[in-house]
This record gives sequence, C-alpha cells and structure tokens, in this order.
Amino acid sequence: MRHRSVADMMTPIAVTVQRGTAFKEVARLLDEFGITAVPVVDDAGRAVGVVSEADLLNKRGAGSGADTAGGLMSSPAVTARPEWSVVRAARLMRKNQIKRLPVVDSESRVIGVLSRSDLLQLFLRHDHAIQQEILEDVFTRTLRLSPSALTVDVTDGVVTLSGTVPRSSLVPVVLRLCRSVDGVVDVVNRLTFEQDDMSVDAREATGR
Repeated sequence: MRHRSVADMMTPIAVTVQRGTAFKEVARLLDEFGITAVPVVDDAGRAVGVVSEADLLNKRGAGSGADTAGGLMSSPAVTARPEWSVVRAARLMRKNQIKRLPVVDSESRVIGVLSRSDLLQLFLRHDHAIQQEILEDVFTRTLRLSPSALTVDVTDGVVTLSGTVPRSSLVPVVLRLCRSVDGVVDVVNRLTFEQDDMSVDAREATGR
C-alpha cells in the first residue's frame, strides 16, 4: 500500500515573488490567482519565506510599515518535499495552521504548491478505486487473505466490511489498514472470525 505523494497532488506551477516585490503586487497576485499565500524566493528560486493574506492584513493593520514581500513574509518557509506522503504534508499543515505548502526540490527550489483543496481531492476518489485497493493491496498483498471470503462495499467513501477472517486478532489490523487507504471516510465493521485467538482462554492455551 502507498499513500499518494505530494508530487501526485500538488499544483506543479507555483506563483512566486521575490523579497523586493511590492505590497500591492503581492496583494494583486493573491487576488488574481485566487490563492491565500505565495512563496518568496531568492534569485535562484529557493524558498526563503511565505507571504499570506494574514501577513498582509496583520502587518498592515499593525502599522509595521513593511511594503515589500521581504518585510511581510513569515520566515523560514514551511515547505514539503515531492516524495513525501500527503499524510505527512497534511500533518505539517495542521501543526503550523497553514493552508498552503510550497513544494521544494533537494536544493530548496520551489517546484509547486500543495494546498488544502489539493488534499480534498483524496476524498473525491471513486468508490470503485477504493474498493479495488482494499481488495488487492490490503487483503491480497499485505494480509494474504482470500478476497472470496470477504466483501467490501464502498459508498461515498464509507467502507463496509463483511465476511470471515481466520483469527480474531486480524480484525483490528484489517480495520486499521482500511482506514489508512486514501479516500476512506469511515469503516463499518461486520467481520466475523473462525478462531478467537484474543480471549484469555486462547492465550493461555497457546502460552501467550
């Protein structure tokens, strides 16, 4: 199983500004492209900061006198790498309470932007694609279970699992792996098992 990468989901062409870009030009770019923040880059295209709508409003409202991107920006820039999973990027966004992440290469040059709206695309995956990933990647490749003994129904991202697994200890594993599949909103568990290997009597019998 593989989470989608930042490279899969990002917008590959990023709007950027330089330190000397004027306040009004930054505001114009945000409005023209319908974005909430813009990376600030140096002459080599490396990210040195980010100017957001909040930076423009807060610093102007506070009468800071900053009139260029260099004076307005938050620095250093919080960035993502293209090879990261989108889960890692989403956690970074949440931790820093930001809506957009500049995506940089190994030399810190901006190559794209990942936004919250890009991440929302994960939850627009077709139900059939989610179903196939669970059947093929979770059940067959990862857990070596026979898909014929299990049923996976997906409706609007909600996965309903039914059927029988060999051991009770597999149930929480199946649920955890299914919840980790991109696009899954929730998992309804209707699984049964052939052997209860998690009860006290079962653990004593096996010496666990």
